[in-house]
This record gives sequence, C-alpha cells and structure tokens, in this order.
Amino acid sequence: MTKAIRIHAHGGPDVLKWEQVPTPQPGPNEALIRHEAIGLNFIDIYFRTGLYKTPLPVTLGMEGAGVVLAVGENVRDLQPGDRVAYAGGPLGAYATERVINADRLVRLPDDIDFKTAAAMMLQGLTAWFLLHRTFKVQPGQSILVLAAAGGVGLMLCQWAKHLGATVIGVVSSEAKAELARDNGAAHVVVGYAHLPAEVRQFTGGAMVPVVYDGVGKDTFHTSLDCLAPLGLMVSYGNASGPVPPFDINLLNAKGSLFLTRPGFSTYMASRQDLVAGAEALFAAVRSGAVKIQVNQTFPLEQAAAAQEALENRRTTGSTVLLP
Repeated sequence: MTKAIRIHAHGGPDVLKWEQVPTPQPGPNEALIRHEAIGLNFIDIYFRTGLYKTPLPVTLGMEGAGVVLAVGENVRDLQPGDRVAYAGGPLGAYATERVINADRLVRLPDDIDFKTAAAMMLQGLTAWFLLHRTFKVQPGQSILVLAAAGGVGLMLCQWAKHLGATVIGVVSSEAKAELARDNGAAHVVVGYAHLPAEVRQFTGGAMVPVVYDGVGKDTFHTSLDCLAPLGLMVSYGNASGPVPPFDINLLNAKGSLFLTRPGFSTYMASRQDLVAGAEALFAAVRSGAVKIQVNQTFPLEQAAAAQEALENRRTTGSTVLLP
C-alpha cells in the first residue's frame, strides 16, 4: 500500500486527508516512482479550492523527484534505480509512490539532490518559458516582477539578471524586500499603492515592456499602469484570486497593450519542450546563475499546514514536502 494526501471535497486545508491507497502498477509507457521529495505550489491550492476543476476524490500535487521502481511495456529510456523528476499534470504527486507517463520524467544530474529538484521543476520551468518564450527578455531591458520573493519570483529575478535585464521587484514586506535584492532585483518596492509612480521613477518615465504578475485580482489594474505602450502583461498566477472580467478597450486606452495568461501545460506539452526547458534549467542551476532556495520543508502528512502557510504568504522561496 501507498500513503497519499487526497481530497474528497473542495474547501480549506482541512479537506486534505492522509490516506492509505493501493500501490499502482505501471502500464504501457508508464513508470512507477518512489518519491523522495514533492514540490508545493499555489496551483495545488487552486485544485483544492475548486478554482481549477478535477474529478473527486483526487490526490493533489504536480511536481516531484524520486527513484524509478518499475517500468511498464515500451519504456526504453528509463530503468529501475534511475533518479528522475517531473512537473505538470496529471495530478498525483502528494503520495509516497505514484505511476506517471515515462515521457513526463527527466533524468536528474547526479549533482542535483531530490529536495532541490522537487523545488525547482514546476517553478523553474515556468520561469524558463516566461523569460525565454512568453516574452524574450533582452539585455538592457527593465522588467517588473510581482511577488518577487516567492518561488517563481526569486527564479525570475535571478534568471532575468543573468540575461542582462534590470529587475524591479515587488514584495509585501521589508524582510521579503531584502530577499528579492539578494536574488537579483535592482530595485524593490514594498506594496502596490504607488507602484506605477515608482516604476516611472526607476525607468526615467519609460515604464516597462513586460510585467510578470503572479498575484492576480489585487494587482491586475496596477500592473497594467506600469507598462510602456505596446507592453505585455503576463498574468501567470492568481495568488489573490482570479482576475475578474474587464472591458478589453482598457488595453487600448492604456497604450495598445498586450495581455497573455500562459499555462504550464501548453508550454510543456511536447517532450521536446520539456527536455529543452529542463536542460536549460539544470544548466542555470549548476552554473549558479539560478540558486534554488528551499526555505521550508514539511512532512507530506502535514500538507495542510504547508498549504496554509503558502496561502497566507508566510513562506519565501520554495517549499518541499517530504514523504
């Protein structure tokens, strides 16, 4: 038998149940892995609350690292004992063991440990496609990163600085401001009340060509006001709730702006994209350009406490669940 965190109804952290479930067996093209570490992400909360829909009951979690225990038919590139990691769907990471399609697994370099891997795959691959594909950041550009002290935010700050950009980070406290500075943000703003004016000052009135906003409802309109004409608003998360409907003429009025809501599953849909992103991420981490900060760990059975801390912004960097 395997232990897993499952939900039978949507709601608060109390709906997370620590249960015994049958150990799955790999079918064709699948691998059974034993988790050594599991990543905690805001998307887990979206599925728990029902913001993102999935049939119930379900085991949550979209990211993990561990060891291959067995493989099914037609799996040629993996064998028992291989160290692997993954990110993205399907759900099922909050478990001591799980089955997953072998094409969604990437081999871990020997010098990247399981905790680091579990913390970096979903957030790191997200940072990769946000900076290299959603908007291709160029040297000399100024960019705005909201929630700059969060898991994705810290990676965006470090990686964008490595690419030669000037990062303006936005955080919710002075303690988080120091963390953002330490991770590549050239300028840091605490709070959103006067953000457009401060961005105008930092950029000499030019504003920024791109905003990376993982906060959502509370900051959407403020973020739009920070963009230069023809700028791109990248709304990639809903930490404060989903952005409500708005009149698209607002984009015209604020400077013929562009808006995108990128999704991990689209950018990582192909095996080719997954491998390219993982190789770039591993290279960035191994070179020291991106440092993965696992600032909190929780036992897997305490996933409810971990989600509560994340939801109430009591975490920085990455959080890992340990089976």
